Order: sequence, then C-alpha cells, then structure tokens
Amino acid sequence: MSGHLIGAFLEMMSAERGAAKNTIDAYQRDLTDYAAYLQRHEASLMTAGREHVAAYLDRLKNEGLSASSSARRLSAIRQFHKFLCADALRGDDPTRIVASPKARRALPKVLSIAEVDKLLTTAEAEANAGGTRYRRAAALRLYVLLELLYATGMRVSELVSLKRSAVMRDASFLTITGKGSKQRVVPVNDRARDAVRTYIETLPPGPYLFPANGAEGYVSRQVFARDLKGLAGRAGISSARVAPHVLRHAFASHLLHGGADLRVVQMLLGHADISTTQIYTHVLDEKLRTLVETHHPLAEG
Repeated sequence: MSGHLIGAFLEMMSAERGAAKNTIDAYQRDLTDYAAYLQRHEASLMTAGREHVAAYLDRLKNEGLSASSSARRLSAIRQFHKFLCADALRGDDPTRIVASPKARRALPKVLSIAEVDKLLTTAEAEANAGGTRYRRAAALRLYVLLELLYATGMRVSELVSLKRSAVMRDASFLTITGKGSKQRVVPVNDRARDAVRTYIETLPPGPYLFPANGAEGYVSRQVFARDLKGLAGRAGISSARVAPHVLRHAFASHLLHGGADLRVVQMLLGHADISTTQIYTHVLDEKLRTLVETHHPLAEG
C-alpha cells in the first residue's frame, strides 16, 4: 500500500510539477525510509499522526543527521501528506504543525580587543611611516578604512562605497546607506574622526571617500580584504582569522561586552530584525555567567 501511494505522489511530482529525476529519486528514498519507520512503529502513511512525524524527526537527529538534511526530509513528507489530502485520500495533515528543524547559527569569529588594538596600532604606524607617495596613500587609506569599520560596525559594502557627503558635523557622524537604501546616522569616535579629517585633506576632488580607478569609482571589497589580511600578518595575527566582516563582529561583540543595549547595537549595525543581532548574545551569556560565578553568595571562592 505504501509503495503505491508513494508511486502516485512521485508520478504527480513528475507530471504536474516537472520535478527533476534527482529530486524524484531523493523523494523516493526519503518517503520509503519514513514509511518503513512508521511500519516498525505500528503505523502507516494513512494513519500516521503528528506524534509519529515528530518521533521520526527525533530519530533522524539522534542518528546525527544535520538539521538541514532533516528539514529536507520533512519537506518531502509534508508535500506527500498535502498530496494525500488534496486527493481526498486522507482528511488530515499530520505535518501541519510540525516545526522544521533549524540549524544552529554558527557564532561569528571575533577578535579580542587587544588584537583589534594591535591591528589599529600597526595600521597607524604604517600610515605614518615613510616610503613612496603611493605607499603612504595606500597605508593611510587602509588605516582609515579600518578605523571607520571598527568605530561604526558598517558592512564592508557600505564602507568602501561611502561618499564624502556622508561625513557629517566635522566628521563626528556618518550617514550610512544600507540595505534597501535605508539610511542611518552613526556616531564616530574621536580616534576615527581624527583619522578621517587627516585623510580627507590628502584626497583629490571627487564624490567618494575611498576613490579608486576601477569602474565603480571606489576601492573594491576584494582589495580591502586583501590589504587587511596582509596587515594582520604584519601585526602577528593569523590572516585566516581576519576579514572585514570579522571587524564588524568585533564592533558588536565588544559593545555588548561593555554593556551596550542590544537594541542600540541593532540600530548601529543596520539590522532590520533584532533576531539577526541576537547572534551576538553569546557575549552577554558569557558575561552573565561570569557575573553569577563571581558574585553569587554560594559561589566557590
């Protein structure tokens, strides 16, 4: 019986939805495994309830199947049961309120405050060193890019494309154009502000804060990433751990560690949804754990 139902579903997927052979084969494997599980637990494709579907997903998890693979299997099972309902073979859909397995988001790589300081110190020293005019200009540009990135937590795409008109109130604030052309105003600390002031005086006329000769008119993300990795090596930090987005993570994590409100960090980063910012709450979790261990009256001293 189960083979017949699965065959009818696969035929529909092929004929009506034009599913590719690889997709059909994957559905067949997934549904055959699901049907075999149900049979071992005295159920069938026609009688399975929500508890059977949830138990099947638990089995997949216990077997070490990734959340993404489990979610793919649930998708196949969900579509199959919708097919049964659509053809009036079943009156209910046991997958209707089963939550899809979600992969746990990996924590972002974060540099320590000391490591960021080492990067900034090295970049500043190179910007103030001698050398050819081109070398000095490139070193100063890298230093200012780095200062602004760590001072504001901008996305690298927002940073490299900054226009001079974005610099407000004597370089104390920046107007950043983010995703969906939404603008936000962020403060700039004294160190970054002074770096921008010095840097602007060296620029020829033009619209961009970080001009370049390419088609876009400003320095590319790839060039900045390459230069930043080179700087990391010279600062004694593994280049594999350093990239522009890592400085954005450091900005957010260090702010939260220092006591900043999550909503403020959300605004500064330009996140539309605070759930995106919550990836950084591991910093707060660690801080709270340390606080309890240090100050709880029954903590071991």
